[in-house]
Amino acid sequence: MQQFIKVVMASAALTLATTGIVLAAEAEDFAATVNGNVQNGQKIFENGKGSVPACLSCHGQKGLGDDNMGTPRLAGQGQMYIYKQLTDFAADKRKDMTMFVMNDNAKGLTDQDRRDVAAFVNSLSHPWKGSDMAEVKKNSNPVGVRYLGMSIVQHGAPAAHIPACRACHSYNGRGAPPIYPTIGGQRYVYLINQLKHWRDSSRANDIMGQMQAVAHNMTDQDIYNVATFLTNAPRSTMGDGDIPPDLR
Repeated sequence: MQQFIKVVMASAALTLATTGIVLAAEAEDFAATVNGNVQNGQKIFENGKGSVPACLSCHGQKGLGDDNMGTPRLAGQGQMYIYKQLTDFAADKRKDMTMFVMNDNAKGLTDQDRRDVAAFVNSLSHPWKGSDMAEVKKNSNPVGVRYLGMSIVQHGAPAAHIPACRACHSYNGRGAPPIYPTIGGQRYVYLINQLKHWRDSSRANDIMGQMQAVAHNMTDQDIYNVATFLTNAPRSTMGDGDIPPDLR
């Protein structure tokens, strides 16, 4: 039995080490290409470019997203992450199933434009608050139980083979740049839509299929619970109001 445990632990360690190498290589590849001009990114975000409409028309003037449209908060999301999403939209590695415009929009921008937009939205400040849940309920969206969502975010659900969200996305989903986005304070409707897309693999541009594997084991109720907690999750731990410098 002890030998079996040693083999399992060795296998797990090798898997984690391999994953770390792959993610580090991916991060290095993107880091070498994301050098954006904030001023040009702002022009595109606010005014559009050619056939590409202004980003703010769907994501709001401050990049905070809109639950009624199902669009995400982009502000402060991480330059490399946004650049990757725009690149994936342009290459049809990710399909826009919300407004059905992002693939064409991303194709209408040059690679440098995509870097610039990513740099600008990353520079936007944002409140650590996502959706107004009273408004979400008013619009007949299904909602979850907050404390049950907190349990999954912080500890996972081992019996259902769901790992803790914080394992990759850090405490309460405040993000782990440059790979993992900030999901705490994200828009509720966007969170539930994306988790369902990961679950049925209609979204499949995740690194090593990680999110698809996680969401595959989540029920609708799990998704509603997690999103209910994350959208207004506290940014810091109790008794420690300090926010890491790179997240301010």
